[in-house]
Amino acid sequence: MSATGSKLISTGPLSADEAKWTRLIKTTYQDPNGVTRTWEHAERPTRPKGSDIDGVGILAILRKPSGPEIILQKQYRPPLDKVCIEVPAGLVDAGESAEEAAVRELREETGYVGVAGETSMVMFNDPGFCTTNLRMVHVDIDMDLEANRVPKPELEENEFIEVFTVPLAGLWDECKRLEAEGYAIDARVGNLAEGIAVAQKMQL
Repeated sequence: MSATGSKLISTGPLSADEAKWTRLIKTTYQDPNGVTRTWEHAERPTRPKGSDIDGVGILAILRKPSGPEIILQKQYRPPLDKVCIEVPAGLVDAGESAEEAAVRELREETGYVGVAGETSMVMFNDPGFCTTNLRMVHVDIDMDLEANRVPKPELEENEFIEVFTVPLAGLWDECKRLEAEGYAIDARVGNLAEGIAVAQKMQL
């Protein structure tokens, strides 16, 4: 499935009664000096009741003889009018744990079947702008499973996702290369790449 070919047609204001995935909020608060201030931000109104997160990001690593490789995706994002380099991710369904959501989303978006392992703390994507949050879930993939030899994504009709892998050791350089080609780099991918690069440099 190719991630390219989409194009931006128009942009314009969104009325509150049209908005399904986003809500704009005006918050009034008091600063440490006792001054009353306001803040504009967005929130996602779709978080399931009882859940502490909106969604999950998925850290899925393929263990290959040549070294570990991370599963990434190319997906067109209309707000940027660019194809973005991302980890598999998605929203949590009602009654679903982060781990269950991660395994489901990985299978749907990439075709890989995995088992959830370690899960991160709750992380906020852009806390000065929106309340959206997630947990990163590490998913182990058994490459001996028949389903993982020729993975078959289960994409919805409005999803156009291109799946590829990158050696973990070279993720930083690959992100730089992809950016130079015009791709947008999702912060989760960029932060992971930078963390690996720092660990390599500092010999941690």
